[in-house]
Amino acid sequence: MRVRSVYNGTVECATGSFFAKGGYVAGSIVGESAEASAGSERSLELALAAARTAEENRGRDIVVIDVRKQTAIFDYFVIATGTSRRQLHAMSEEIDHKLEDDLGDKRLGIEGYRESHWILLDYGTIVVHLFDEEVRRYYDLEHLWAESPHVDLSKVLGGDAA
Repeated sequence: MRVRSVYNGTVECATGSFFAKGGYVAGSIVGESAEASAGSERSLELALAAARTAEENRGRDIVVIDVRKQTAIFDYFVIATGTSRRQLHAMSEEIDHKLEDDLGDKRLGIEGYRESHWILLDYGTIVVHLFDEEVRRYYDLEHLWAESPHVDLSKVLGGDAA
Protein backbone atom coordinates (compact mmCIF):
# COMPACT_ATOMS: atom_id res chain seq x y z
CA MET A 1 0.00 0.00 0.00
CA ARG A 2 1.50 3.30 -1.01
CA VAL A 3 0.08 5.78 1.46
CA ARG A 4 -0.40 9.29 0.18
CA SER A 5 -1.79 10.79 3.34
CA VAL A 6 -3.26 10.11 6.73
CA TYR A 7 -5.59 12.85 7.88
CA ASN A 8 -8.45 12.91 10.34
CA GLY A 9 -8.82 9.15 10.31
CA THR A 10 -8.59 8.81 6.52
CA VAL A 11 -5.76 6.85 4.95
CA GLU A 12 -5.43 7.56 1.25
CA CYS A 13 -3.30 5.38 -0.98
CA ALA A 14 -2.84 4.84 -4.69
CA THR A 15 -5.38 2.01 -4.70
CA GLY A 16 -8.19 3.51 -2.64
CA SER A 17 -9.20 5.25 0.54
CA PHE A 18 -9.82 3.83 3.98
CA PHE A 19 -11.80 5.70 6.56
CA ALA A 20 -11.08 4.85 10.18
CA LYS A 21 -13.27 6.26 12.91
CA GLY A 22 -14.10 4.89 16.30
CA GLY A 23 -12.49 1.54 15.62
CA TYR A 24 -14.24 0.89 12.29
CA VAL A 25 -12.78 1.00 8.81
CA ALA A 26 -14.60 1.23 5.52
CA GLY A 27 -12.89 1.64 2.23
CA SER A 28 -12.40 0.65 -1.33
CA ILE A 29 -9.56 -1.11 -3.04
CA VAL A 30 -9.33 -0.99 -6.81
CA GLY A 31 -7.43 -3.44 -8.96
CA GLU A 32 -5.49 -6.54 -8.06
CA SER A 33 -1.83 -7.21 -8.56
CA ALA A 34 -0.28 -10.60 -9.16
CA GLU A 35 2.93 -9.13 -7.77
CA ALA A 36 1.22 -8.48 -4.42
CA SER A 37 0.82 -12.20 -3.76
CA ALA A 38 4.20 -13.18 -5.23
CA GLY A 39 7.03 -13.40 -2.78
CA SER A 40 4.93 -14.27 0.28
CA GLU A 41 7.94 -15.96 1.84
CA ARG A 42 9.96 -12.77 1.47
CA SER A 43 7.08 -10.77 2.92
CA LEU A 44 6.91 -13.07 5.92
CA GLU A 45 10.69 -12.78 6.39
CA LEU A 46 10.38 -8.98 6.44
CA ALA A 47 7.38 -9.05 8.79
CA LEU A 48 9.14 -11.35 11.26
CA ALA A 49 12.30 -9.22 11.13
CA ALA A 50 10.22 -6.11 11.87
CA ALA A 51 8.50 -7.89 14.78
CA ARG A 52 11.85 -9.04 16.24
CA THR A 53 13.27 -5.53 15.88
CA ALA A 54 10.25 -4.02 17.60
CA GLU A 55 10.73 -6.47 20.47
CA GLU A 56 14.46 -5.68 20.69
CA ASN A 57 13.44 -2.04 21.13
CA ARG A 58 10.99 -2.86 23.94
CA GLY A 59 7.88 -2.86 21.81
CA ARG A 60 4.90 -4.51 23.48
CA ASP A 61 1.88 -6.54 22.38
CA ILE A 62 3.50 -7.38 19.06
CA VAL A 63 1.36 -9.14 16.46
CA VAL A 64 1.80 -10.06 12.82
CA ILE A 65 -1.45 -10.39 10.90
CA ASP A 66 -1.65 -12.32 7.62
CA VAL A 67 -3.96 -10.25 5.40
CA ARG A 68 -3.23 -11.99 2.07
CA LYS A 69 -6.76 -13.43 1.80
CA GLN A 70 -8.42 -10.09 2.57
CA THR A 71 -6.46 -7.83 0.23
CA ALA A 72 -4.18 -8.13 -2.79
CA ILE A 73 -2.34 -4.95 -1.85
CA PHE A 74 -0.14 -6.21 0.98
CA ASP A 75 0.60 -9.47 2.75
CA TYR A 76 1.20 -8.70 6.43
CA PHE A 77 0.55 -6.10 9.11
CA VAL A 78 3.05 -5.83 11.93
CA ILE A 79 1.56 -4.08 14.96
CA ALA A 80 3.43 -3.03 18.10
CA THR A 81 2.90 -0.65 20.99
CA GLY A 82 5.42 1.80 22.40
CA THR A 83 5.26 3.70 25.66
CA SER A 84 6.79 7.00 24.57
CA ARG A 85 7.55 9.13 21.56
CA ARG A 86 11.24 8.36 21.91
CA GLN A 87 10.58 4.63 21.97
CA LEU A 88 8.29 4.79 18.93
CA HIS A 89 10.98 6.71 17.04
CA ALA A 90 13.65 4.18 18.06
CA MET A 91 11.48 1.25 16.92
CA SER A 92 10.74 2.99 13.63
CA GLU A 93 14.39 3.82 12.93
CA GLU A 94 15.66 0.38 13.90
CA ILE A 95 13.02 -1.37 11.77
CA ASP A 96 14.11 0.83 8.86
CA HIS A 97 17.74 -0.09 9.47
CA LYS A 98 16.96 -3.81 9.67
CA LEU A 99 14.73 -3.98 6.61
CA GLU A 100 16.62 -1.55 4.39
CA ASP A 101 20.29 -1.97 5.36
CA ASP A 102 20.38 -5.59 6.52
CA LEU A 103 17.68 -7.15 4.31
CA GLY A 104 17.89 -4.89 1.26
CA ASP A 105 14.27 -3.82 1.18
CA LYS A 106 13.04 -0.29 0.48
CA ARG A 107 10.54 1.69 2.53
CA LEU A 108 7.93 3.25 0.24
CA GLY A 109 6.48 5.66 2.76
CA ILE A 110 6.21 6.78 6.34
CA GLU A 111 3.35 8.57 8.07
CA GLY A 112 2.83 9.89 11.57
CA TYR A 113 6.49 10.13 12.60
CA ARG A 114 6.30 13.74 13.73
CA GLU A 115 3.12 13.26 15.75
CA SER A 116 4.29 9.87 17.07
CA HIS A 117 0.93 8.44 18.11
CA TRP A 118 0.66 6.07 15.13
CA ILE A 119 3.72 5.62 12.94
CA LEU A 120 2.99 3.75 9.72
CA LEU A 121 5.91 2.28 7.76
CA ASP A 122 4.98 1.06 4.27
CA TYR A 123 7.29 -1.52 2.68
CA GLY A 124 4.92 -2.51 -0.10
CA THR A 125 4.05 -6.05 0.90
CA ILE A 126 4.15 -5.37 4.63
CA VAL A 127 2.89 -2.42 6.64
CA VAL A 128 4.26 -1.76 10.12
CA HIS A 129 1.95 0.04 12.58
CA LEU A 130 3.64 1.44 15.69
CA PHE A 131 1.13 2.84 18.16
CA ASP A 132 1.02 4.51 21.52
CA GLU A 133 -1.38 2.67 23.84
CA GLU A 134 -4.34 5.03 23.54
CA VAL A 135 -4.35 5.22 19.75
CA ARG A 136 -3.91 1.46 19.40
CA ARG A 137 -6.97 0.88 21.58
CA TYR A 138 -8.97 3.49 19.63
CA TYR A 139 -8.30 2.09 16.14
CA ASP A 140 -8.14 -1.57 17.26
CA LEU A 141 -6.72 -2.95 14.00
CA GLU A 142 -6.73 -6.49 15.36
CA HIS A 143 -10.52 -6.29 15.65
CA LEU A 144 -10.88 -4.67 12.23
CA TRP A 145 -8.88 -7.48 10.62
CA ALA A 146 -10.31 -10.19 12.91
CA GLU A 147 -10.92 -12.56 9.99
CA SER A 148 -7.20 -12.56 9.23
CA PRO A 149 -5.03 -15.13 11.00
CA HIS A 150 -2.24 -14.08 13.34
CA VAL A 151 1.22 -15.46 12.65
CA ASP A 152 2.53 -17.59 15.52
CA LEU A 153 5.39 -15.60 17.03
CA SER A 154 6.13 -17.97 19.93
CA LYS A 155 9.32 -19.25 18.27
CA VAL A 156 10.35 -15.84 16.98
CA LEU A 157 9.90 -13.53 19.96
CA GLY A 158 11.08 -13.87 23.53
CA GLY A 159 7.61 -13.86 25.05
CA ASP A 160 5.97 -10.46 24.45
CA ALA A 161 3.84 -11.48 21.51
CA ALA A 162 0.14 -10.78 22.01
